[in-house]
Amino acid sequence: MDPTQFETHPSKYKHWKLAVNGEIATLTMAVDADHPHRPGYELKLNSYDLSVDIELADAIQRLRFEHPEVRCVVFGADLDKVFCSGANIYMLGLSTHSFKVNFCKFTNETRIYLEDASGSSGLASLCACKGTTAGGGYELALACDETVLVDDGNSAVSFPETPLLAVLPGTGGLTRLVDKRKVRRDRADVFCTTAEGIKGKRAKDWGLVEDVVSRSKWDDAIAARAKALAAKQTVTRGPAVQLPELSPKITEKAFTYRYVELAIDRAARTAALTVKGPDGAPSDLTSADTWSLRAFRELDDALLRLRFDLPEIGIVTVRTTGDRAHVIAHDEALAKATTGFAREVRLLQRRVLKRYDNTARSFYAVADTADSCFAGSLLELALGADRFYMLIDGDEKVAVQTSVANQGFFTTSTGLSRLDARFYGAPADAAKILARGAEGPVPSEEAEQLGIATVAADDIDFEDELRIAVEERASLSPDALTGMEASLRFVGPETLETKIFGRLSAWQNWIFTRANSTGEHGALTLYGQPERPQFQWKRT
Repeated sequence: MDPTQFETHPSKYKHWKLAVNGEIATLTMAVDADHPHRPGYELKLNSYDLSVDIELADAIQRLRFEHPEVRCVVFGADLDKVFCSGANIYMLGLSTHSFKVNFCKFTNETRIYLEDASGSSGLASLCACKGTTAGGGYELALACDETVLVDDGNSAVSFPETPLLAVLPGTGGLTRLVDKRKVRRDRADVFCTTAEGIKGKRAKDWGLVEDVVSRSKWDDAIAARAKALAAKQTVTRGPAVQLPELSPKITEKAFTYRYVELAIDRAARTAALTVKGPDGAPSDLTSADTWSLRAFRELDDALLRLRFDLPEIGIVTVRTTGDRAHVIAHDEALAKATTGFAREVRLLQRRVLKRYDNTARSFYAVADTADSCFAGSLLELALGADRFYMLIDGDEKVAVQTSVANQGFFTTSTGLSRLDARFYGAPADAAKILARGAEGPVPSEEAEQLGIATVAADDIDFEDELRIAVEERASLSPDALTGMEASLRFVGPETLETKIFGRLSAWQNWIFTRANSTGEHGALTLYGQPERPQFQWKRT
């Protein structure tokens, strides 16, 4: 199978049309039915698959970096009487279990990225649903700041997944409905089990949409709401920076970028991720090729390829190379910079680190050479890993170091920093590490004593201990590990994000394997066929 291409450009879009007019941008959904992500189905009625969401994610990122003048993006559709019919059901029916779950996860990460654009970057969003809006289409609307539904007597918003497919709105719909929109749970219960959805005045009264507007007043009403949303934005972005292609070299054995490499051992079901630090001190914080942006964009692409193209790889060792001082200099320069571009770079780094947290693979960070470079923003990879192994060397060159990047900006889905999550309930220990790290490098043995390293061992034991740990991890059930890691990584307060990803990992993952949905006589399997599903009625 061809490798998945996560990079694209508006000039290559098949499913969206991006237009910028001053402070207002429009993203028009115009799904090309004949260009699905994989052959075997048509994308009818603005239904979407991974290829549609890849373009959407690209558009949101480009609006943040390349169009700082835009203060509101309006989502619309080319089809008459249909905004979006949701994820393509035949695509789901033909997909592997791994693909379905990762598709849902990527889609939801894109929705959260849109919400972050509003919360952090002064880019509001308005969903103009001039037609039926179902499933994932309504989930996109829920991710926007406001939703307007056409009042034509026919158009409705709906979550038909449970009554029609025996699954859930898999990209955060249930959580956003009650936690974000604060729809009463009894009304949400009715809504989520009514296949035809809810329309008109009731949709507005229940809080499912902000407003309903007749077709005759539609264009003026949408323009006015977009202008009002734009006027509320106070965050300044920019200067504009064009994002270049990453152009990795993709082979059977490795994904290779300028600063990132993912080496693959298919027989052992393992991979080795290496992130290189910057070549020198920061010289230009207005360039798309600045290390802080380029390296994390490459890491993001590598993580997505790992998820979708390497489903049998279960454990990844994570190493870094370079000069710790250079990483810290880049972190400090970004933190001190006052431009909107510098802020966007840090926000992108935070988003990529969350993608790392949400990736269903075991990550073992490893510092075993003198040029190991777990410092500042790269130390976050070790703090976010499931374990951290450090070699004790005689001259103490293997070490870690903190920077301003570890002081709380790179929050996890719980809202905690990775240091605070690591020492949950013991904030003094996290403060001690920040104070010690500010003094200089922390060698391996001290790092273990402070709680940064999981295991520190000398050269007599280190190689065997790491090898055995990797082999043991690779022998465990991938299903059990996915559930275990998702539970342990989300330490701390419950948030909208942790509910979405925790429940996605647990419930949707489980439901997709159940006969009631994907079995021979399941609802998803038989969708579009005259035969009715046959349910197993026992509850757990």
